[in-house]
Formats: sequence, C-alpha cells, structure tokens
Amino acid sequence: MGSTGGLPLTATETRIYRLGENHSFGASGHRFAYLPSGAIFEVDEAAGEVVDRLREGDAAHNELIDRLITSGLSVADAEELLGELRQARAVVAPDAPPDIVADPPADFPLQSMVMNLTNQCNLSCTYCYEFGEDKVATPEGKPKFMDLETAKRSVEMLLEQSDGRPGIHITFFGGETLMNFPLLKNVVEYANMRVTQQGRTVDYSLTTNATLLTPEIVQFLSDNRIGVTVSMDGPPELHDKLRVFSNGKGSYDIVAAKVKMLIAGHKTRPIVARVTLTAGVTDVIRIYRHLKEELGFHEVGFAPVTTAPDRLYAIGESGMDGVLAQFKELSQEWQSYAIRGEMHGFTNVSDTIAELIQGVNKSHPCGAGLGLVGVGPSGDIAPCHRFVDSDQHALGNVTTGIDREKQSAFLNRGHIRGKYDCHTCFARPLCAGGCHHEAFVRYGDTGHANLHFCDWIRDWTDTCLHIYGSLAAENPGFLLQFAERKAT
Repeated sequence: MGSTGGLPLTATETRIYRLGENHSFGASGHRFAYLPSGAIFEVDEAAGEVVDRLREGDAAHNELIDRLITSGLSVADAEELLGELRQARAVVAPDAPPDIVADPPADFPLQSMVMNLTNQCNLSCTYCYEFGEDKVATPEGKPKFMDLETAKRSVEMLLEQSDGRPGIHITFFGGETLMNFPLLKNVVEYANMRVTQQGRTVDYSLTTNATLLTPEIVQFLSDNRIGVTVSMDGPPELHDKLRVFSNGKGSYDIVAAKVKMLIAGHKTRPIVARVTLTAGVTDVIRIYRHLKEELGFHEVGFAPVTTAPDRLYAIGESGMDGVLAQFKELSQEWQSYAIRGEMHGFTNVSDTIAELIQGVNKSHPCGAGLGLVGVGPSGDIAPCHRFVDSDQHALGNVTTGIDREKQSAFLNRGHIRGKYDCHTCFARPLCAGGCHHEAFVRYGDTGHANLHFCDWIRDWTDTCLHIYGSLAAENPGFLLQFAERKAT
C-alpha cells in the first residue's frame, strides 16, 4: 500500500489522523477504550497497532494502513478497520472539535412524573433539602396536601405529554409520601383506568421514611406492584444522628420494625434502601452490611448529602475520599458476585453498569425537565422533585401546562455544551456536569458543573469501567440483565 506505482495519492490516502479522545483501561487481560459517545470497545491487536502509533503523534492514512498490513491484515481488512475506528471517532482529524452530544429533540416526550402528594413530613431530618437550611422551596400560601382534582390533572398532563410512549411512570413523593396515602390510592385507581382506556401501561414507585406503614398499606403496595424505596441511614447510632422526630427522638426503632413488616409483606417488587451520607455518617460498609444483610433490603444505594459546603453535616474532602475507598471495596465484592452470576445489592455499581451497557451519553445530568417533571401539591410543575414548590424554578402548572420558554431556558442552561470544564472529561457521558439541584445549592446556578465532585466521579467511573471490562471478558451474559435497568 505504500507504493502507488507513480500514481497520485488520493485525498483519503493522504488524510492525517490523530488519536480521538478516549479513556483506556485494562481488565482481565483485555484492553478496552471508553469513548465520549458512551461506547466501549475492546482494543484487539490490530486496533492496538493504530492506537499505539497515534499515541506517538499524528499519522497519515497510508502509514496506518501499511502498519496494519505488516501486522498481517489484508488491504481490505485494514481499510475496514480504519473506517470503523473513524466512524467511532477513535481516530479523528487533527482539528476535530470535542465530541459533545447534540440537543435532544425539541418535542422530547415525558415518561415520568414525581408527584409530591404533600410537602409535610412527620420527621425533622436536619439535612432535608425541602425543610433544612438549603431549601429552595417557597411553599408559603400554597396547599400542604395535594387534592384529587390536582392529582387527576397531573395524570392527564403526563398522559398528554408522553404521547407515543407505550408506558408511563409515576413516583409518589413528599414530604412524607404516606401522610397523604388516601390520595395515593385514588391516583393509582384513576391512572390505571386511564392507561387501560388508552391501551398503555403505568408503573409506580414511592419513597418513604417507613414510619407510617401499616399492614393494609403494605398489602396495597404489593397488590399494585408499587416499588418502594425507604430512606434509611444505617444502624441506630448512625440513622438517629439526623433522622429524628421534631422532639429530637431518633426514628430507627420504628423504621426498622416497619421495614421488616414491609419486606415480609410486599411480595411483588424488591424493597430498596437509600442512604444519605453526611458528616459522621460515612461508614459505608457497616451501613451496607446492616441494611442488606441484617434487615434484608434487596439493594442499598448511597448518595452524599446535597448541601452548601459550610453546613455542619457536609462531608469534607477527606470524608469523601474515605467514602470512595469504601465504595471501591464494596464494588470488588459486587464484581466477585457478578462473575459467579450472582447479584450483590450495591445499587451504585448496578446503576453505573446499566448506564455503561446502555451506552448512555447524556446531554443533561438526568431527566429533570426533559423526560421527567415534578408536580407539587399546588399543581406547580418543577424540573424534578427537588425543585417542587420553588417559584424561581417553576415550569408552569398542571392547569395551564408546561411553560415551554421556561423549560427551554432550564434545559439550555443545564446542557453540557455550556459546561466547558466538562468538555475534556472522559466521564462526561455519565455525569454531564452533575445534579442541577446540587449545582444550585453550591453555586447558585442550575447549569454550573459540580466541580467539587469531578475527581471523585472520574475515579468512580474508572472503577466501574474496570468491572464492566472484567465481566465482558469473564461473564458477558451477566451484563445483559442491565440492558433495560433504570437508575433507582
């Protein structure tokens, strides 16, 4: 291929390439690359020849083809491989711009709604983003409990704005969701009737502190296949640090008893726990062991508290380093289980692996204001449940519909194209700059990249990529079950 017999070289033959942006990693003796598109491919020996040459600097098309022919490929196979690498943007022109995901369609339909049945709660958790020092809600003068008419309008809006989707999802939220359980029952009955009329489906979930559960409520949740996430922060001395009643008394004893009843009585969906990590509540492994192995939760997921950095319950940098070390320890357990074909129960790994296998490449950190909205007791529409009842972030009302200008402004502000610090970060397909609410609390701007989490996110993404690679090499069939998993 190097000799042209005196003929002039074509434009293709003289084309110059550089190595495209990628994150290289190895696992179980195999070599992989993670691309800004969200794709992961195994770098075989032939592709490795191209990658290794381009690591040394730019190279011409002909030089790379010659190198592949020398390594044993035919001319046709060499051209095909280089074409595949170009298409994947593993190799690009020297002046190629960053690979930033495009806008979602302008008519992107809703799929999910978080229905805040009440803004009231029977606990007084110190770190609560709805009632604590970092709250953005402005509920004054608005109803404390959603009524049936507002709930029905909310369902109708979701059905109308999800046109074309075969199924919708409703998450019940609060405050404490079960303080308005009669309305929840009515909504389920109404939504079931309406989707049946339209030949569609509806799936439900709720988040609760579990204190108000009764056998009758558990039976209803089971009968209607309603997924349940319990907010619980570990064993008594950790859970009771901040998850307290208004008189300061810890809630653990009540919650633990209710959880056991819930797990025993809810037969149709697995029960999961969500842990909020705060200063002094960062013993991840101990919390996981207690909730998973002692109380019997199906899965346990962890999230650092959303807070301004000067709050007493904020986790400092050293604390987050300790959290990451424990995450890695649990992730190795997860990997060992998975190679044996068993589920482990550490949600943070499961959710990330699901996004990796689905090839997620986010324009925005999450579905807030895009495929998902939150609705408050007043019927005000918010980008998600964390912004419910905030006048500053309202996107309309269920009586008048979504304000498209406000929705567009929110989404434009949160798009990764405006987060220039993210444009060279290999983790951006999964992160896209981080939670809008976290950004607002920290920086006063929903579109600001969460720069305080960058190193942490990169390290965690790399950890999960290594797990993905190990499974792809040793038990690829196990990965298939994550192809349609949604993050909890």
